[in-house]
Order: sequence, then C-alpha cells, then structure tokens
Amino acid sequence: MKTSKTSKTSFSLPVWSVAAPIAGWLFLGGAGFNFGGAYTILLVIGLLGSVLAAVYHAEVVAHRVGEPYGTLVLALAVTLIEVALIVSLMLAGGEETTGLARDTVFAAIMIILNGIVGICLLVGASHHKEQSFGLLGVSASLATLAAIAVLTLVLPNYTSSALGPFYTPSQLTFIAIISLILYGTFVLVQTVRHRDYFLPEEAINNENVHAEPPSVKVAVISGVLLLVCLGAVVLLAKSLAKSLAKSLAKSLAKSLAKSLAKSLAKSLAKSLAPTLETAAASLGAPKTLVGIIIAAVVLLPEGLAAVRAARANRLQTNLNLALGSALASIGLTIPAAAIVSLSTGWTLTLGLDIKSTVLLLLSLIVAMFSLGTGRTTVMQGTVHLVIFAV
Repeated sequence: MKTSKTSKTSFSLPVWSVAAPIAGWLFLGGAGFNFGGAYTILLVIGLLGSVLAAVYHAEVVAHRVGEPYGTLVLALAVTLIEVALIVSLMLAGGEETTGLARDTVFAAIMIILNGIVGICLLVGASHHKEQSFGLLGVSASLATLAAIAVLTLVLPNYTSSALGPFYTPSQLTFIAIISLILYGTFVLVQTVRHRDYFLPEEAINNENVHAEPPSVKVAVISGVLLLVCLGAVVLLAKSLAKSLAKSLAKSLAKSLAKSLAKSLAKSLAKSLAPTLETAAASLGAPKTLVGIIIAAVVLLPEGLAAVRAARANRLQTNLNLALGSALASIGLTIPAAAIVSLSTGWTLTLGLDIKSTVLLLLSLIVAMFSLGTGRTTVMQGTVHLVIFAV
C-alpha cells in the first residue's frame, strides 16, 4: 500500500508540458507585430510544442478516467475546437464558405480511416506482427460512421426536393437531428450500456494491469492544459496559414499584373478560409484543400496519440480514439453547420462529387473488411495507406 501511495503522489507534470502551450500563446501574441518571415519559425515551434503537450495531457486525463472515457475526452475536446473554428470561418467568410463543413468532415474521415488507422496498423504490426482488438466495439463504430457519412455526404446528391448537393431547410433540420441522435446513442453505448465492448481484453480480465493513475488534481490541471493546448494549436495554425498566404501573395505580386495583385490583396483581407482558397488556387490545388488543412491540424494531436498507442500494442485504444474522432467530427460538425445555415439563410453544400463519393464508399467498405476479423497485420495497414495516398 505504501508503494502504491508513493507512486500516486510522486506523479507530476513535466515542466515542458506546461511551458509548451504558454510559449505557443506568447508566440501567437507576437504574430500581430509583423516581426518578419523569420518569426514563422517560432510559430512552427509553438505549434509543434502545443501538439506534443496536447497529446501528453490527453494521455494523463485518459489514464485517470480509464477507457473508454479517456479516448472520448480527447475526441470531444478536439472536435469542439474543430467545430468552433469551422463555424467562425463560415460566419466570417459568408456564402463562399458553405462547403467548408463538408470538405473538413470528408477530409477528417479520410485522414482517420485511411491515414491514421493505416499508419497505426502498419506501425503496430511492424513491432508486434499481429494485433487483436474487440470486434463488437469497432463494428458498432463503423456501422454508425457509415450511416452518418452516407446520410450527410452522399444522399444530398440524390434527393428530388432540391437540385444539387443540397438539402431543403426541413431536410437539413432532420439530418442534423438524426446525426446528433446517432452520435449520442453511440456515446451512451460506449460509456454506459456496453462499455466492455470498447475495453482492451486485458483490462476486462484484470483491472489492475495498468500503472497507478495520476491524482485528481493532476488530472484536472492536465484537462485544463489540454484545452489550452488545443486552442493554441488551432490559432497558431490559422496564423501560420495567413503568414504563408501573405508570403505567397507577395511573391506572386512581383510577377503578375497589378490587377491580379489587387485581387489577391482583397482576398488576403478576408478570413482564413478565403485566404487559404486564394493560396490553393494559385498553386493549382482544389478549394477542398482548405478543409484538408483544417482537418489535418485538428487531428494532429489525436494522430500522434493513436500512433503511440499502436506502438505500445494497445490497438483497442487506438481504434477507439480514431473511430471515435471520426464520429465526433461528423456527428457534431454537420449539426453545427446546419444551425449556421438555417439561421443565416445560406444554402449549405453537403453532397460530395462522384470521385469523392467513390473514395468514401471504398474507404468504408475496406475498413469493414480489414477490421472485421478482430486481428490485423501489415497487409491491412498497407491497403489503408494506399487508399490514403490516392
């Protein structure tokens, strides 16, 4: 008992995990003083430090509350930041950004299902040859994800009430409600009704397999610092995007006509989404790059946490985190975007084009097959990464 007590009280947060988000916010504050291009390096350092600190604090909180609550904490925290960012960009960008929620959600699903899951399966199998997980929890996650994804991103293209990839206001209200119902039911199943479906096998058989958890005080501090880190990650990424877009605009202004330079200057005066769209267009990239950037930034902490879990042979935790994040992203973002659309009168663009629809359906089908046996090898990881590359 003494040893256990000592290990509990000796747990403390490392200095870097507290200093990193503080430095990130300080660098963010200095971004408005136009220190020059060299200051971008400090913004990158602040971003990376905040991401690593977010992963650390998420794991502290997860260790304290236990599975599957720990992975749910990180998924919800990151998704709420994502929703706040998308809503703010939609309100600032106007009707030009009505497809931002769709692009971000689609990018998040593809990054999670193929990128994060693929890397984790490959890394885990490389270290442990074969890994196993609870099939019931993963099946429930994939079924819920497939239902919400198809209803929100595919079905709008085939409704007869409105032409194009749109829902009518009444249809959009219905879809927003059922998205919340499906996600709320999933959380209920994950945390209350069938919690054992989402627990690692060793945790079901033996509750004492893990090291002593941190104290309540340390967990609370880490929870607060987690939100601080996630806020810093999003705002630093936004500041970096603006800085890079301005640098690109200056470079283009030297070689292009004055009229084009004026057009770029006007674009740079707007919010982040139009700014990124201008940069994307100048590079010949599609406008959906904006959603990809937002999704990649907000998923970075979760991605690192998932890879660490896979390396430690905790594939169940990894899949809880990855699939739970995808569900939180689509289950909360679409209703939030629907509220903005209904309150402003803007038409929310939801339906994917044919190419994206094929890739989405392929990803869902492959995920159901590759995660349908309860065991994974490097083969499944390679397949997912190939689709991600496509």
